[in-house]
Amino acid sequence: MEEPGFWDDPDRSTKLMKEAKNLKDTVNGFKALEQEYEDISVMIEMGYEENDPELIPEIAQMLEELESKLESLRITTLLSGEYDNNNAILRLNAGAGGTESCDWCSMLYRMYCRWADKKGFTTEVLDYLDGDEAGIKSVTVQINGENAYGYLKSEHGVHRLVRISPFNAAGKRQTSFVSCDVMPDIEEDLDVEINPDDLRIDTYRSSGAGGQHINKTSSAIRITHIPTGVVVQCQNERSQFQNKDKAMQMLKAKLFILKQQANAESLSEIRGDVADNGWGSQIRSYVLQPYTMVKDHRTSYETGNVSAVLDGDLDPFISEYLKWIRLGGEKK
Repeated sequence: MEEPGFWDDPDRSTKLMKEAKNLKDTVNGFKALEQEYEDISVMIEMGYEENDPELIPEIAQMLEELESKLESLRITTLLSGEYDNNNAILRLNAGAGGTESCDWCSMLYRMYCRWADKKGFTTEVLDYLDGDEAGIKSVTVQINGENAYGYLKSEHGVHRLVRISPFNAAGKRQTSFVSCDVMPDIEEDLDVEINPDDLRIDTYRSSGAGGQHINKTSSAIRITHIPTGVVVQCQNERSQFQNKDKAMQMLKAKLFILKQQANAESLSEIRGDVADNGWGSQIRSYVLQPYTMVKDHRTSYETGNVSAVLDGDLDPFISEYLKWIRLGGEKK
């Protein structure tokens, strides 16, 4: 019998074509940087020959842009994990702090959406639950783009906010927590056996922003894998059947990752350490009062420009995390 050819396996051919495109984009990016470097060299020579100080600001701007692009290219070289080039599924859950944490959850959701937008990525809300009084109690969003999971795996953990409470008339300082769970969107059919008797499937009405079907039918799906306690939810599709298919895909991916966690190295590389959503377990602190600072407690990287970070400027934290992982992930 004739062996199947390359094009007879759609999953394999699609994956290889995607890898080829990624490699081509990387080479083209390097060539573009090389050209920009030569252009800057020519500008500097012109400045010396013509003794023209007016060229200095233009050269400085070109250098700044080159450094930024070089850093972005350098980050991609650190993305060598098995799932790094996949899309990412990011889930935020408000923790200790009540309404404060729900508001903090909505701030983080905005931050990641702004980061994705700056990267040219697209976002798709899979599940959304409003807070009782304000903000978001939980939200699951799929972020689609090249190496989305590779970048966002740095965000897995508990995020802590310290600020003067806008919900407290006395103006007291408040600490809030939100947990962030990040997993790769593994599209291929995973070899994960699931016993239907181990599943509890609940339906509920969709909530939050959405299409005309929202809040009219119980089309949203929540699947609980009883042996592991893993819970996945989906409400964005137009039918209960589609939501169930997406939720099952997410469940298989999570169970597959749990299987990989039997190896300690895979645990830290694929999903990160699991921590409680409260005091003493945060990976990053965002302080607005009595001073302004964002500090990553794993890498010790910090910045005083909190506004920029909350507006999606996460690349420095991502870069430091990837370097930290490459060096073994030991605490400083």
